[in-house]
Amino acid sequence: MSETIKAHLCKDAELKKIVANWNIPSLERSENIALYLCLSIISQQLSTKVARVISDRFLGLFQGTNPTCELIQSKDTETLRSVGLSQAKANYIHNVCGFFIEHQITDQTLQSMSDDEIIELLTQIKGVGRWTVEMLLMFALGRQDVFAADDLGVQQAMIRAYKIPTESKKTLRVEMLRISARWSPFRTYACMALWQWKDKKEV
Repeated sequence: MSETIKAHLCKDAELKKIVANWNIPSLERSENIALYLCLSIISQQLSTKVARVISDRFLGLFQGTNPTCELIQSKDTETLRSVGLSQAKANYIHNVCGFFIEHQITDQTLQSMSDDEIIELLTQIKGVGRWTVEMLLMFALGRQDVFAADDLGVQQAMIRAYKIPTESKKTLRVEMLRISARWSPFRTYACMALWQWKDKKEV
């Protein structure tokens, strides 16, 4: 499968330079998607180190268990804030769990839905934006054809690799979408390659 993915992505001359010697990673499916979404909210706008510390404190509230939405909901805002969460993030976590409970959303429910259906559903939750759901699709649901057009790392990598003008955000987005269409149905892997390539360039 990995050779099929690489062969397809290498049809793009610029992307070929990036993925030709790249080891295609596996996409994994996580369990307890609601918890994954809560941890994503905790990590937003934090360094990796700080996010890990606060996430560990948050999980520590549940004595090492894999908490359900109902269990997370049972912790009041002050308890959530005691582990280092802001008021807004504590509220967003309650929003996520309340939404999953109200709509009876399970991992199986999400796995049976299309990418667009999941984006439309979960972005109804206050505090959950499109980018967050796209990361969930990639790294929790293992979807292989997600393009994160609003991700800063993807934008910076594509600007550099494809020499895209940056004067107009609208033009940039249109050009990114045009280029990325070539990568379908493996756009998730292309994004992952671009992130890794960008990081190596910055070392």
